[in-house]
Amino acid sequence: MAKEASFYSKEPHQSVRCFLCAHRCSIKNESTGICGVRKNQEGILYALNYGQVVAAHIDPIEKKPLFHFFPGTTSYSLACVGCNFKCSFCQNWQISQTAFSRAVGVDGFGVTPDKIVQEAKLHNCPSISYTYTEPTIYFEFAYDCAKQAKENGLYNVFVTNGYMSKEALVSISPYLDAANVDLKSFRQDFYHTFCKASLQPVLESIALMHSLNIWLEITTLIIPGANDSEDQLRDIARFLCSIDASIPWHLSAFHPDYKLTDVCSTPAKTLEKAYGIGKDEGLKYVYMGNIYTPRGENTYCPSCKQLLIEREGFLVKQQKIKEGTCPYCGIRIEGLGPPFR
Repeated sequence: MAKEASFYSKEPHQSVRCFLCAHRCSIKNESTGICGVRKNQEGILYALNYGQVVAAHIDPIEKKPLFHFFPGTTSYSLACVGCNFKCSFCQNWQISQTAFSRAVGVDGFGVTPDKIVQEAKLHNCPSISYTYTEPTIYFEFAYDCAKQAKENGLYNVFVTNGYMSKEALVSISPYLDAANVDLKSFRQDFYHTFCKASLQPVLESIALMHSLNIWLEITTLIIPGANDSEDQLRDIARFLCSIDASIPWHLSAFHPDYKLTDVCSTPAKTLEKAYGIGKDEGLKYVYMGNIYTPRGENTYCPSCKQLLIEREGFLVKQQKIKEGTCPYCGIRIEGLGPPFR
């Protein structure tokens, strides 16, 4: 069901300028923006994917991944078709890349915000996650769901590439409680080559989210030979520390997929190297995922180094944080929701 889009202005000759994301597409009549789901029809921009949910699941919150946001709970997770990136290594390309989705007839099924909230409550999920594709690209639907969720005592999560405009982020910030942002690299040439996008807007979104008091965690998918150099990893860690050393950094192993099938999977030793870099630069919480490591998913006290949350995959096996503090040395352990408050 199409709905008139937010964040656009009219231009001459029935063109429009979309400013939902950092691409700020100029869209001619009867054309779509880069995302493929915002269409100009006679000078009015429509969100074609409003309420057209293509995936809905009940996930552990750790799958987002969020390790310092209501650990051990589930999150009602949904997506609509579309993305404003063209990542050659996309793990969900069947639903994020609109050209393929149209070719195979993937449109989604019509759902209302009220139904989304009902499902989340029915399954005892304290949060709703807008994920799998890019939530910015189904912003209007995510916004309506998030507002209604907040009115019903639920929390809202974006799993995002961070390419939304400042206007969009500020607009949804009263209803957005947490976000995991993919910081894919710290090099503009990587973003240009692999994502058809730019680095700087992502950095600006991360800083803005933090200033808006949105709980923030960062994921970097480490691709051998592309973004795994020590300089790049150190630059990311330093950037995060410059904002807040308590921002968790998730290091994720790459597996060949979509158009990037000629690159090998990330070795465990590469993640271990990145983990050490993050710690050396002063980040309090660094994690390794998408590959088995004996300690990479555990939360340790940044002061006394004691194990506080033990995880195996997406399962929380034990947690020892007491009222937001380490039971061994008493320092505050940052996060949102029990046991962090």
